[in-house]
Amino acid sequence: MDFELTDEQRMIVDTVRTFVTNELEPHEDEVERLDEVPPALAERIRRKALDAGLYAANMPEELGGGGLDATSMTLVERELGRTGYALQMLVARPSNILQACEGEQRERYLLPTIRGERHDCLAMTEPGAGSDVRSMTTRAVRDGDTYVINGTKHFISHADAADFVILFATTGATGPTTGKNPITAFLVDLDTPGLTVTRGSAAVSHRGYHQCELSFTDCRIPAGGRLGEEGRGFDLMAEWLGASRLSVAATSVGRARRVLDLATGWAAERRQFGQTIGRFQGVSFPLADMATELEAAELLTMRAAWKLDQGTMTDRDAAMAKLYASEALGRITDRAVQIFGGMGLMAELPIERFWRDARVERIWDGTSEIQRHIISRSLLRPLGS
Repeated sequence: MDFELTDEQRMIVDTVRTFVTNELEPHEDEVERLDEVPPALAERIRRKALDAGLYAANMPEELGGGGLDATSMTLVERELGRTGYALQMLVARPSNILQACEGEQRERYLLPTIRGERHDCLAMTEPGAGSDVRSMTTRAVRDGDTYVINGTKHFISHADAADFVILFATTGATGPTTGKNPITAFLVDLDTPGLTVTRGSAAVSHRGYHQCELSFTDCRIPAGGRLGEEGRGFDLMAEWLGASRLSVAATSVGRARRVLDLATGWAAERRQFGQTIGRFQGVSFPLADMATELEAAELLTMRAAWKLDQGTMTDRDAAMAKLYASEALGRITDRAVQIFGGMGLMAELPIERFWRDARVERIWDGTSEIQRHIISRSLLRPLGS
């Protein structure tokens, strides 16, 4: 594996880093204070991202996207990860699942989303079905040329800013079973009668990037709203989850890099007992550990991205990257708070925000326990255990 970035990749990194620094970071305090991105600001950032050619960078060039490969896209996610989700998600990377759109779906959902005219969200998690997605109970029943959907989804990120939802629902038996319920994907406009979107409880992390609850009550959609084949939604979901976990890993690496930079700068400037605190081993050694963990997390993440480009990335590769990078981010932000001391807990500085925001990375897109299960099964299954 060649670790040297190409000239094009270096240009991508520089472009995204500059965009984040100039267009996103200056608004962090406002978003934190308001717990939202003002609509006018959101539209302005989206327009600038479109003009800069950063929008939908993960989508094929022939569809109007940026056409970046997995390695380049991971570099983009790493740089966007330097700021919070409320702002970075305005530089949209539509769900790769939308590439399964066919016929009229392409004109109604896929292409407008790539152009920035429509915005998607994805709904899998339910109150009784988090990590165990096979136990979801939201059900879609075929009725002639339509499907009737009933059920509830929660922890659906950014649904309050979306135009449509990529919904996963069972098209088999109701309720959890010992078997594998067939799951099907659907495209549902958020203004469809029978669908209600409500803001979820306030969260400690990522203010301005809200989680919502979606309630379906006899919500009727045309059969043409089905995405892919009936009962094959789990295949689509599994394909998306690998790329999504890689994205979380890259985001964690980017945010950890910014935290390390801030902690290093503080250690080099803050003086106690007649010298900078970075001269004390109680500060310098944690910095060394932070830097080492960050490099390891980045190597795991970039290795998985490189393997994805080669067509050889496994679930284990994505799980290792997501597990290590997200947990390293937690340790790095915690050490940063310690280095900053009391100021690390003050809203005056961004460290406490990064510390709070880091916690969720070990939960969404597959908890750390799920990642460990994937990794351990890959070791034991070949041995018949």
